[in-house]
Amino acid sequence: MMKTAIKSQMRSRIPVRVLCLAPRASLSALAAACLLSACSVPSLSHAPDLAQPAVPQAWSQSGGSAASAVQADWWKAFGDSALSDWVELALLRNNDVLTAMARVDEARANLDIAGSASAPQVSLSAPGSANRSMSARTGQMVHVRSAQPVLQASWELDLWNRLGSLSQAAQQRLQASQADQDAVRLTVSATTAQTYIGLRSLQAQQAVAQSTVKSRENAVRLLGDQVRVGYISQLQLSQALAELESVRQSVQQLSLATERQRIALMQLVGGVGDEQAQALMQRTLNGMSSVTPEQLGTKVLDRIQLPEMPATGLPSALLERRPDIARAQLQLAATDSNLAAQRAAFLPQVSLSANFGSLFINALDYNPARVWSLGGSILAPLFTGGRLQGQFDAASAQRDQAAYAYRGVVIKAFGDVETALVSSQQLQSQWQHAKEREKILSVTLGFAKDRYDAGYASYLEELDAQRNLFAVQQEVVRLRQTQLENAVALYQALGGGWQRAADGNADPQP
Repeated sequence: MMKTAIKSQMRSRIPVRVLCLAPRASLSALAAACLLSACSVPSLSHAPDLAQPAVPQAWSQSGGSAASAVQADWWKAFGDSALSDWVELALLRNNDVLTAMARVDEARANLDIAGSASAPQVSLSAPGSANRSMSARTGQMVHVRSAQPVLQASWELDLWNRLGSLSQAAQQRLQASQADQDAVRLTVSATTAQTYIGLRSLQAQQAVAQSTVKSRENAVRLLGDQVRVGYISQLQLSQALAELESVRQSVQQLSLATERQRIALMQLVGGVGDEQAQALMQRTLNGMSSVTPEQLGTKVLDRIQLPEMPATGLPSALLERRPDIARAQLQLAATDSNLAAQRAAFLPQVSLSANFGSLFINALDYNPARVWSLGGSILAPLFTGGRLQGQFDAASAQRDQAAYAYRGVVIKAFGDVETALVSSQQLQSQWQHAKEREKILSVTLGFAKDRYDAGYASYLEELDAQRNLFAVQQEVVRLRQTQLENAVALYQALGGGWQRAADGNADPQP
């Protein structure tokens, strides 16, 4: 009997909360909350009109035929296996690419976090306590030990799609990070290709300079003999020595530039200490070991083919072919979704909650007593000191920033294509003129040597012809380098064969 009475008494002391609004009362409360909140809910605005980029009707220069469309492995169009090896290794081991992959993983985790907010939240708690106090009724010390495991559940009803908008924003940020990863891959592949071309160009220039040094060293030895017998003046020998030292200095400068370019290329694929990068560099250098120094100047860049100009398509199609534009589009869409979520924050939030558990207490011989509660709440913001309005204004400004950023990316994309197209034709013309000058100056040098050998002219005439030929040979190499780099830039400007997948996600490059 005593135990039964204590048990009954303890049950009466257990707080049991039951909140069950009648349907009519709950609807009335919700309607009143909505009416109070609706007075201050701001309206959604569109992006500024100035953020709309202008799309040209056509390109100023025509591209290739439809058959020469840009492929995802565009670097193979240059016909250099070493170039392909460097690009493919960079796509696997470049630090920027690996970092972009980690950002995709982060965005995917943030999507899981945002999606969980709309699902019911269930948790388990098990608080316990032990206390010693004096009974006011008996005056004796009472020891009370209790434990109360409780299963708790809560769920926010997303009536205004606030949580849905946040989840949608997270989904769009994930897609934006995937497009950003492809944009990084495209940038890294183009940078690697241009760095490799720069290395080959410096090797070619250095080979031309070394060949010129050898020919001038032979000439200086002959001039020295002629000076000793009094055939020519010391002035001609001095000028020949000065020209020889000038070319030797050029060789040293080119050697330093070559080493710097080699290090820059290795850094793109893992660094100078990376074993795979070292092995690839060794294979690259060994691939030219069979070429004589005299042939290196012409052969080192000839092995890199200048591809046919790719098809450019319509300017409007470029908006769907570049991953950086897709990234900007998705980031803009994410800010729109976030703005909608901030607007929904002005409206009432409806939540349901439930608790179910048992109470274990020594006074009841640890015979569990069931405890439970059901509840619901309607939270309607009435006065927040301008916090909600400030958050909405900040989200609106972020949307405008994203819109202007999208416009900037589009403007740059059109400019990149136009620059590469114009440069392609101009560089080809310059290179052809330089090659023609090289032929003429080569013939001129032959005439100058014949005149000097016949005694009709001084060696200074031949020296001047050598100087002019050396300068134009270096110019031919540099123009070919610029042509190849511009071809890479055109492939990059056209999106590198990237296409948006049908589901809206980025279609990754191989």
